[in-house]
Amino acid sequence: MADTPATVFLRRHDVAYTEHEYGYVEHGGTEVSARALGVPEHDVVKTLVMQDDAGKPLIILMHGDRTVSTKNLARQAGVKRIEPCRPDAAQRHSGYQVGGTSPFGTRKKLPVYMERSILELAKIYINGGRRGYLVGLSPAELARTLRPTLVEVALAD
Repeated sequence: MADTPATVFLRRHDVAYTEHEYGYVEHGGTEVSARALGVPEHDVVKTLVMQDDAGKPLIILMHGDRTVSTKNLARQAGVKRIEPCRPDAAQRHSGYQVGGTSPFGTRKKLPVYMERSILELAKIYINGGRRGYLVGLSPAELARTLRPTLVEVALAD
């Protein structure tokens, strides 16, 4: 498979990972990828690019079957408000096309927040830098390489 900035980042940081391709479906979300890989949607981690009230971008990593409480995230991040970035802004900040956004190897160094319970999983599946492509790895490796701020902002879908 062709390299992406994410896989280059993972190899540079000596992260062991598995590669998983699936048929990308526009607006299919983690439900489609989880079904294609035969794994629980809870183990598929989505990478969401958001911005605070000052327009500063950030990444939040969340279980595929959960929604982010932007109100709780703003409170835990110490800002007034957090909202999703527009797709063009998300692509400009991350360097990735929406639907293929990875937290690894982003164009700009962005603060990363992660739902704390992701660390409890044995293995996670997260976007590898293009649509229809996930990488599987230990959440401990994600924590080691990205040093995310752990938060508790999940809402059940």
